[in-house]
Amino acid sequence: MKVSKSRLAAARARIIVALDLPTPTQARALATRLAGRPGLFKVGAQLFTAAGPDIVRWLVNRGERVFLDLKFHDIPHIAAEACVRGADLGASLLTVHAAGGPAMLCAARAALERGRRRRPRLLGVTLLTSLSAAEARRIGFRGTIESNVVRLARMAQANGCDGVIAAPTDVRAIRRACGKKFLIVTPGIKTSSGAPASDQARVATAAEAIRAGADYVVVGRAVYAAASPKRAFDQIAAEVAAVLR
Repeated sequence: MKVSKSRLAAARARIIVALDLPTPTQARALATRLAGRPGLFKVGAQLFTAAGPDIVRWLVNRGERVFLDLKFHDIPHIAAEACVRGADLGASLLTVHAAGGPAMLCAARAALERGRRRRPRLLGVTLLTSLSAAEARRIGFRGTIESNVVRLARMAQANGCDGVIAAPTDVRAIRRACGKKFLIVTPGIKTSSGAPASDQARVATAAEAIRAGADYVVVGRAVYAAASPKRAFDQIAAEVAAVLR
């Protein structure tokens, strides 16, 4: 099915490419090859530890939007100050663990509000996509994955978060519980060819996640490990465009 240019542009804007690469040289090379295509580039713990804040500044200076996914989880003051530093770098999205609790979430939101005309959107991490039901029980979460994810999402929403990070299998339940305006960013994306999802347990395709109600999908290995990252990205974008309303 042929997709219009406007719909394809809308689909690209909904895709976040994870720069989950071991060196800043590799990350810069991929970002350069994909320049202007994704809605955002994700800088996570692996790349940030290797490259430091300069990689975020480099992306922002090139006009790219950055999802700084460092999943802060600390006492309220430290988590809040970490969010401020991330905002100072120019990140558009920041993550904290919802399990850090109401005081931490409120402190992070309040710190981002101070002295800013525009602030990054704050996202609470619910349960990692690598956690199966059995693993969640070992940690001490009672009940189903869905009930725990919804509980954490509601708590995040009530305490200042603009949205959450959640597996694609949890999107519909969060959307029902938290409404249309609550932002849902979804990792755990597998390719339509059914390629393995590495250590992720709760997965779906990008199109399935968007159809379920996700605002953004995060794709990494399916793009950066492809023979042609551009072609791989464009294929995912076409699949997303086909399900956009």
